[in-house]
Amino acid sequence: MSIDLKTIKHISKLARISVDDQRAKKLAGDLNSIFDFIEKLNELKTDNVEPLTSIAETTLKLRSDEVKSKNIREQIIKNSPQENEDYFVVPKVIE
Repeated sequence: MSIDLKTIKHISKLARISVDDQRAKKLAGDLNSIFDFIEKLNELKTDNVEPLTSIAETTLKLRSDEVKSKNIREQIIKNSPQENEDYFVVPKVIE
């Protein structure tokens, strides 16, 4: 597959991107090298290769959920910018 300047101009028009002739020539060369590489990849024999879901076939280590800090509500509320005994008060962000 080969990309010519006319195709580059057409794609840039569809994408609403301004591309001058010098840049279009460079893009055509870059895209042609990408398509050449894709054609080489298509030549590989992958019939007996299992598809991967991940490069590393490992599972995450599970841990039990444990409460490590109990009854620290008062300590947290002390850090509130405004004094309130029921909840944490912060300055209004949206007007």
